[in-house]
Amino acid sequence: MLLSMRKMVFTDLDGTFLNHDDYSFEPSLNAVSVLKEKKIPLIFTTSKTRKEVEILQKEVGIQEPFIVENGAALFVPKGYQDFDFSFLDVFDANYYVYMLGVPYGKTVAFYNRYKEAFGMHGFSDMDLPQVAECTGLKEKDAVLSKNRDFTEPFLWEQEERLEELSDLALEYGLKITKGGRFYHLIGAGQDKGKAVAKCVALFQDLFQHPISSIGLGDGENDIPLLENVDIPIAIQNHEGKYIEVNAKQFQKSTYKGAEGWNEMILKNV
Repeated sequence: MLLSMRKMVFTDLDGTFLNHDDYSFEPSLNAVSVLKEKKIPLIFTTSKTRKEVEILQKEVGIQEPFIVENGAALFVPKGYQDFDFSFLDVFDANYYVYMLGVPYGKTVAFYNRYKEAFGMHGFSDMDLPQVAECTGLKEKDAVLSKNRDFTEPFLWEQEERLEELSDLALEYGLKITKGGRFYHLIGAGQDKGKAVAKCVALFQDLFQHPISSIGLGDGENDIPLLENVDIPIAIQNHEGKYIEVNAKQFQKSTYKGAEGWNEMILKNV
């Protein structure tokens, strides 16, 4: 049974596959080459947008399914591995999609109603220089980050009111999660873990083999991801800390960011 097991890797990007400070994936490339050689799908599972992931995939040299905006949607390239994904919704000429999130307009409507009362400062109110400054991205990349389909990242001055804001968000079908740099308003029915579980079930049926799933992340919003894989791996974050997950095969990297990602992929594939 184990001999026919197919592996899949689900990874967060910022602070995990990419370094926190400079967004470099250079230290990850050795492990990426091994995944390519072994034909192990590398599924980016991120708070980033579809446009950001498309650019990054081209730079890394892969074309795989991916999960965006904290589990809002799973995108599958048309023609992927010659499988028929026509049972999923058509997103556009390039992708099929499985959506768990809510449209961006609904998310922003809630944000606009409560932003002043709760001291939130979201991407929809930031110009490109502000997004670039807050994220550390170049302005050309900040354009892609502002081009959102589902969720609203925001900075917050009144974090002690999390429970109050969360209760209001639920009335709108929304919830709040925390990433490495920002809080995020996201759909109440989404998280990275639910999207990962859907993806695993989907490909287990298509491969007709059991799947061994590996997950890597460094932030609070990655906990659902790690709780829904067989081998959860915490990457040391930029502060030298680790998220905690209650799981039998839970592992922690020795190094931060991309170097830690490379270390743990090579250890587990």
